[in-house]
Amino acid sequence: MELTTSQALALRMRSLLLTGDGPGTVSGVVEWFGAMQAQDMASGLWSLGARLPAFTVSDVNEALERREAIRTWPMRGTVHLVPPADAHWMLELMGARALAGVAKRRETIGLTEEMAERGVEILGTALKGKRLTRAECLTTLADAGIPPGGQLGYHLLWYASQKGVTCIAPHVGKEQTFVLLDEWAPHPNRPSRPEALGIIATRFFRSHGPATRADLARWTGLTMTDVKAGVAEAGDALTTVTVDGTEMIADPSALDAGTVPEWAALPGFDEYMLGYKDRTMMLDEAHFQAVVPGGNGIFQSTIVRSGRVVATWKRTLGKKAVVIDVFPLVGLKPAERKQVEAALQPYARFVELPAQVRWP
Repeated sequence: MELTTSQALALRMRSLLLTGDGPGTVSGVVEWFGAMQAQDMASGLWSLGARLPAFTVSDVNEALERREAIRTWPMRGTVHLVPPADAHWMLELMGARALAGVAKRRETIGLTEEMAERGVEILGTALKGKRLTRAECLTTLADAGIPPGGQLGYHLLWYASQKGVTCIAPHVGKEQTFVLLDEWAPHPNRPSRPEALGIIATRFFRSHGPATRADLARWTGLTMTDVKAGVAEAGDALTTVTVDGTEMIADPSALDAGTVPEWAALPGFDEYMLGYKDRTMMLDEAHFQAVVPGGNGIFQSTIVRSGRVVATWKRTLGKKAVVIDVFPLVGLKPAERKQVEAALQPYARFVELPAQVRWP
């Protein structure tokens, strides 16, 4: 099947569950994706809320407390929301590559392998039947003789999760918390390696397609050899399409986009943008600096029209309202500005505050 860029973008919006008719639960959305960007918690919450139009932020937090999803570092050394039962095999399949360069990193920050392994043991013991904040975890390490100054604390918390001992639980107030992975995911799935490659390929292309094999390699951190093996393992669950001359892969059942909303307000750290190696379909190269100022990896929230970024936005939560500043990247007529403001209303409902939209 041959597709134009606009047709492919419409299919992506449906694959990314931005049409408002997805699974309807936090667990369903996260399982659909396999893993969702969640390095910034506020952004991760709205990534779920944007795909669950009937939910408020309280609803999402309650679902996370029910352990419908957990946060850990399954791939690329980056925090994602994942189905609890899949965390172990994801860490083993994709997280292993992050561990390959750990020795060099430890040398840089002055941490020995013995100290790192001892830190994992200390956290594993301290968290039995408990839930500790980040600060409490670091205090526990310090009391045991491992001062967590500089980058040491972050590395030890990451390493314990990367090893499958701990994971990140929902915030308590504004504080990140940690628990034992085996206590929050007591019934792990255990696919074989070929099966795991097929699962991750199927989930990626059904939730991001049409996309390229290079996109999957970038998303997972896997080698192209593993990517090709995963696509082959997926078999008829995936199909090949051509988008303006470029070969891409999609879920065959998703090739009818149906009705796709023209406008959407998305968080910066969202699969819409971070799920792809090549973002040129969604973002004009001239606008990249505005979306990722300084190329520092901090993505701004975006306003999307027909799958293309046309503005960025920032929000300030107050007691009585959420103030939203919109920064257009293209010319927007008065009628289009009203559509932008309408597209921001779902976020206001999500945080349960009236919106005050400001333009430059």
